[in-house]
Amino acid sequence: MRENYTLTRIYMDAALQAGARFELPKAQAHYLTNVLRLEVTDELRVFNGNDGEWRARVSDVSRKKTVIYIVDQLRAPQSCPDIWLCFAPVRKHRNAFILEKATELGVSLMQPVVTERTQHAKLRLDKMQSQIIEAAEQTERLDLPTLKETVNLDQMLHNWPDKRTLIFADEGEDAEPVMNVLKKLKGPAALLIGPEGGFTDRERSHLREQKFVKSVSLGPRILRADTAALSLLTLWQAMQGDW
Repeated sequence: MRENYTLTRIYMDAALQAGARFELPKAQAHYLTNVLRLEVTDELRVFNGNDGEWRARVSDVSRKKTVIYIVDQLRAPQSCPDIWLCFAPVRKHRNAFILEKATELGVSLMQPVVTERTQHAKLRLDKMQSQIIEAAEQTERLDLPTLKETVNLDQMLHNWPDKRTLIFADEGEDAEPVMNVLKKLKGPAALLIGPEGGFTDRERSHLREQKFVKSVSLGPRILRADTAALSLLTLWQAMQGDW
């Protein structure tokens, strides 16, 4: 398989099987033929998040269309660990960083959460989905994390699923060290990162009242939201994930 890693890799929103032919959308066609200069008979890799990864070959290149056909499967479907990331939206470029790194680190679901101090609650989910796809293309990931519609914190807590622990990055001095919690953690989990400025006292109290919530400390320094997300995900993967 290593020899195939040099082949260009793209996401396709279509069922993949040997012999199938697809006319590429204009943006992908332009990228492959005008930027990468792929020609007829050149090969690439495609995936759709469900059917694994497949070898494809360019069969037609013209001004009007670019067509590829599926040759054979290179890798069977494979999913990432069952870990969710719940995060308060921040500035656009910081959101993009969170989406990219969370995809690279194997998050299975991303949940934007509006808190009392969230300043950038309006999100373009279509743009965020494109950023997730781009990160998955680059990181050799075979599945895509699910991106949920934005909810407010109280609503999320009220509808929280049974038997999933919510690990809350708490800035309080009495929060338990994160490694202590991760060592004892059992079952599915989710990580919660607050906004710029952190959670309010009311929100912190409400979170701590929930039986499914584990309050953790990420150390003596106050981390930016995107740094906290990356740090907590890295620690979870090292202790509980597929590393």
